[in-house]
Amino acid sequence: MSNDVRVTVWNEYVHEQENETVAEIYPDGIHAVVADALREGGFDVETATLHEPEHGLSEEVLDETDVLTWWGHAAHDEVDDAVVERVKSHVLDGMGLVVMHSGHFSKIFRELMGTSCALKWREAAETERLWVTNPAHPIADGVDEYIEVPDAEMYGEHFDIPEPDSLVFTSWFEGGEVFRSGCCYYRGEGRIFYFRPGHEAYPVYHQDEIRQVLRNACEWATPNEDGPEVVRGNHTAIEEIDASDDRTVH
Repeated sequence: MSNDVRVTVWNEYVHEQENETVAEIYPDGIHAVVADALREGGFDVETATLHEPEHGLSEEVLDETDVLTWWGHAAHDEVDDAVVERVKSHVLDGMGLVVMHSGHFSKIFRELMGTSCALKWREAAETERLWVTNPAHPIADGVDEYIEVPDAEMYGEHFDIPEPDSLVFTSWFEGGEVFRSGCCYYRGEGRIFYFRPGHEAYPVYHQDEIRQVLRNACEWATPNEDGPEVVRGNHTAIEEIDASDDRTVH
């Protein structure tokens, strides 16, 4: 991946400062570990957190962002609605968005999905097998038939999301549940990937296979600079037609 691709890694950065267990696993924050994983892939990476001005997501920052990654859990309601609308606008205009784990309940993901994004869950440090259900998808590049996560928080169906445009991963958990864990969407000109693994109390983002998926996801979500120009609004006919219409009210 070219280092011309600019990724902003967003994290609310709350658990790491309030919980000793989480601080031991992610002493500099989950965002620092995710950022390192992406830099290993050649991305140009910056980070942003909840308590920065405008949550670190000013218009200027988003203008310089090709892909935004999002991790949140304890402070979804503290994210300002104006920032959510700003991020949504950039996604619709082509910025990629990678939403991780409990970011399923973030304002931005629920806004873009149009559903509750609710699910069942259990925190029991159980084994997760993340099965590749679309081996042809570029997000699965370099991944084996499945990824085994030794200690995971269970997420189970029913997951209240729209039908994914592509389902890359499906999880099985030691307790018996299954879950749609790698979901691709298109919204406007933007690409969105939801990736389930990543509970703050387990070292999931230190796992090589998970880091590979995050790199693949950011590459996939990068805006298509060579795509056609999008034209909207009142438009002159390409072919010659009788354009008169007495019923026009605009």
